[in-house]
Amino acid sequence: MIFNTGAALLDAIVLAVVSREPEGTYGYKITQEVRQVIELSESTLYPVLRRLMRDECLEVYDVECGGRNRRYYKITPRGSAQLKLYEAEWIRYSGKITGMFEGGVGR
Repeated sequence: MIFNTGAALLDAIVLAVVSREPEGTYGYKITQEVRQVIELSESTLYPVLRRLMRDECLEVYDVECGGRNRRYYKITPRGSAQLKLYEAEWIRYSGKITGMFEGGVGR
């Protein structure tokens, strides 16, 4: 993709991915799902996860898997509310951009 992905859009995408799993999901799986829509490295993902945890949008817990702990991320009620705001803003924003491309806005 040639368009830059800002922090808010990354937060929205990660929250959307995590929200699909009621029990939470782990970092590698999040990366793989996000990569279906945008290019993202694990080194980019983990600061996003830390920011969302700091903002109390995600909570974290560990699960033993194959003799090792796997860190799971789960959306919080605050994260769900933030995701709803992002979704509403995305609909408004993407509609305006589409309108520009179609010649309906700004003319």
